[in-house]
Amino acid sequence: MRVALLGSGRGSNAEAVLRAQKDGRLSKAEVVGIYCDIPTAPMLQLGPKFGVPAFYLDPGPFKTKFSPEQEAFWADTLKQHRVDLVVLAGFMRVVKAPLLEPFAGRIINLHPTLLPEFPGLDGIGQTWRANVPEGGCTVHWVTAEVDGGKHLGQARVTREASDSLESFAQKIHQAEHALLPKVIAELAQKFPQL
Repeated sequence: MRVALLGSGRGSNAEAVLRAQKDGRLSKAEVVGIYCDIPTAPMLQLGPKFGVPAFYLDPGPFKTKFSPEQEAFWADTLKQHRVDLVVLAGFMRVVKAPLLEPFAGRIINLHPTLLPEFPGLDGIGQTWRANVPEGGCTVHWVTAEVDGGKHLGQARVTREASDSLESFAQKIHQAEHALLPKVIAELAQKFPQL
């Protein structure tokens, strides 16, 4: 199963997937490319570090979505690279029809809350401000509804009295780094019947 990692920032979740691949935990999956919408994002440096091609692709003029033409360009690029599974790992753009349609049922997202609670931006901050006893993360199929697709896995994180927002966020990030490679490995076992 050929995997594309899409992101916009540091790439810590992409790095967790690449480490899992290096350690042999993704036996039936292969990351074939890192694709980023920010030309200066540290995520792009993971390419040379792990021997995986890394690409900056122009997303168009908008901050949180694609222009339709550029989204079609991204989809065409992923098709040319024969990608089977698209993984949104810290990708800060809403995905719409030009990418959703050619990869229907083959795009997953990692969200830093226990969906359906706290969808959208700043999930960890939303969870923290709600003062709930636990947070966590969810991997789900991507659909036209933001953070609304069927769940593939969740990891729970207890909020301790001693936690600060920073320590709570760090625990959620650790849970993300374990959950995302696990879900990709599980999907690879089922491929091509996703």
